[in-house]
Amino acid sequence: MLSNLANMFKVADLRNKILFTVGMVMLYRLGTFIRVPGIDDQAVRQLRESARQQGALGFLNLFSGGAFSSFAIFALGIMPYITASIIMQVLTVVIPKLEQWQQEGAVGQRKITQWTRYVTMSIALLQAAGLTFIFGQGRGSAFFTASTTAPDIILLPDGMWPRGLLVIMSLVAGTALLMWMGEIMSQRGIGNGMSILIFASVVSSLPFSYYSLLQSKKWVVFAILLGVSIAILVAVVRVELGQRRIPVQFAKRVVGRRMYGGQSTYIPLKVNQSGIIPIIFASSVLLLPVLLTNVIGSDTGWRRSLTEWVDRNLVSSQGLLYIITFALLIIAFAYFYNSIAFDPMRQADQIRRQGGFIPGIRPGPQTEAFLGKVVNRITLPGALFVAFIAILPYIVLWIGDVQTFPFAGTTVLIAVGVALELMRQIDAQLMLRNYEGFLK
Repeated sequence: MLSNLANMFKVADLRNKILFTVGMVMLYRLGTFIRVPGIDDQAVRQLRESARQQGALGFLNLFSGGAFSSFAIFALGIMPYITASIIMQVLTVVIPKLEQWQQEGAVGQRKITQWTRYVTMSIALLQAAGLTFIFGQGRGSAFFTASTTAPDIILLPDGMWPRGLLVIMSLVAGTALLMWMGEIMSQRGIGNGMSILIFASVVSSLPFSYYSLLQSKKWVVFAILLGVSIAILVAVVRVELGQRRIPVQFAKRVVGRRMYGGQSTYIPLKVNQSGIIPIIFASSVLLLPVLLTNVIGSDTGWRRSLTEWVDRNLVSSQGLLYIITFALLIIAFAYFYNSIAFDPMRQADQIRRQGGFIPGIRPGPQTEAFLGKVVNRITLPGALFVAFIAILPYIVLWIGDVQTFPFAGTTVLIAVGVALELMRQIDAQLMLRNYEGFLK
């Protein structure tokens, strides 16, 4: 293992890529501590304390690496880009022009990337304006706690304008800078830049979380939770690497004096094909009622009753209804995303055009039906596993007397997925230069 780590730095090109990636990650972490100008310092302390309660915007704080709780220039994190990418991927199935660009190769991909940037900046502008209005007017506490008597967090005590415009511009500029950093890391670094930024965000809080857990609990409880974390890590790695391989046989054909085809291959279908996207979808849907109640207000009558019900059931992550709804939404969105990401009709048509067939299955509609059946069957265990991992921290908080469970939920899914992909790319670089890789 140590010799393989040394091999990474023997190759000048690979060494430069790794050092460039590490340098960009350090710059990103530095940006998470640079606060947006014009924000009240006392209100930021209240915001940081409230954000630890894992309310509806806990994902935003997670993906920003803690920048949101400090209201830093990177407070929005990379979430606007992730949301824009998902929107563009969904629209590819709906809009024929986007589907045409997707089939044009590198040229079409550049067009889709450019439009993804436009959508990212639009989403960042909307989110920055919304957060500035909500927290600037002192209504942000509803996002973090189920208590209607929680103290208001007023980040702009001197009024919204013109300081609010400066805050909005700073948040949007921070998102644009993060988007540029992710793209430049993908070009000149190692791995996918956006994924590495997300990885750096979610794992940055782990050391402090485990230290806090050790300080608040006895060694026995800490050892048990650490063992559970290791078991979760092993389980997630096995599921992430799990595949259903569908064999494909290509018929032999003679072109001139040469014979082509006759080889066998397979279609790899991952058990967890959707990754963390269903979790992002589900958390966004659960956030909508909270935003609605903030818009309609909670003065008197039915509006107050609706706000109290939402605060009690959809804001507090320790409620049973919240856990069940969150799990069901993850399973539903896993099926929805897989139906978009893998098209059995297109895959069957591509196999037929290449002169291939699945052994025992006739080409055409029967191949399409077989692929659709297989995808539906492997989606259920993958969706159930993702839902269980996502709600596991909430179950621990609900059952046991534990304030936080660091290495579970979205954190472990992102950390394992990005780490495995990064190891594959480094392994490919080493094998290309006749060095032994990490993966066996």
